[in-house]
Amino acid sequence: MKVELANPRGFCAGVERAIAIVEQALERFGAPIYVRHEVVHNRYVVEQLRSRGAVFVQELDEVPEGSRVIFSAHGVAASVETEAKARGLKVFDATCPLVTKVHLQVARLAKAGQDVVLIGHAGHPEVEGTLGRYSENRQGRIYLVESAEQVEQLRVKQPELLSYATQTTLSMDDAALVIDTLKQRFPELKGPKRDDICYATQNRQNAIKQLAARCGVVLVVGSANSSNSNRLREIAEWSGATAYLIDTADEINPEWFHGIASVGISAGASAPEVLVEGVIERLQQLGADWKGEESGEGEEVFFPLPAELR
Repeated sequence: MKVELANPRGFCAGVERAIAIVEQALERFGAPIYVRHEVVHNRYVVEQLRSRGAVFVQELDEVPEGSRVIFSAHGVAASVETEAKARGLKVFDATCPLVTKVHLQVARLAKAGQDVVLIGHAGHPEVEGTLGRYSENRQGRIYLVESAEQVEQLRVKQPELLSYATQTTLSMDDAALVIDTLKQRFPELKGPKRDDICYATQNRQNAIKQLAARCGVVLVVGSANSSNSNRLREIAEWSGATAYLIDTADEINPEWFHGIASVGISAGASAPEVLVEGVIERLQQLGADWKGEESGEGEEVFFPLPAELR
């Protein structure tokens, strides 16, 4: 059985920045450093940071007044920022700059009194944060939809003043279907100047489509609560492969590979490369042939740390 890797895969610039913020805060100020929600959705990364003194909390009322707290890469609602300020917390914001772009877009539309449709997964931290950037006003409203079917049931106050935004980690194909349905129902719908789905999500989805076309089985390294990792698994299946989402090599079942000539590996944007290396090693133990990685398309995007942590 041959092993192939998707390229690009794994950490994106936003994830690297978020992890570095926690690491630098711990190094400069010492433990504990509080983090609201998982800084990125990966079990291995969270456990590594916890072992170094990061304390992960669900809400700010779990953080002692005056403490240092980090907002996760997924972003927060404006009300969370207000609460942190009121409690005298020192905040380091690890929100991905591409999520911040969507936040600013939604806040601007709210200020203009426009209605907004947000395309995303209910309950996801990024979606909760983006919904919380739309300031309530008498004129406009924000609506959340997950599918084209929900668009068919959607009723808006101002169809002539309607814009949309998307969660950054959606499947491009899924988002395109929802957007097309919105445009059919609301001909005056307006969108962002640039696509909200982030470059890393797009690149990894393109790469796994190509990989799945060549491989009978595809393994996606990532945690179950990672939106972009789940999309990669779904896209691999839609592209014709049998796909599994795994946190680590320990979850690999040898029975998955009976009669398989080629297995592909990718990783979600919050999964470190050390986990991919572990998967390759496990496949080799099962008799797979690994000849090394072919060069792929590189990513040169870099997001700087907050000034106080540089």
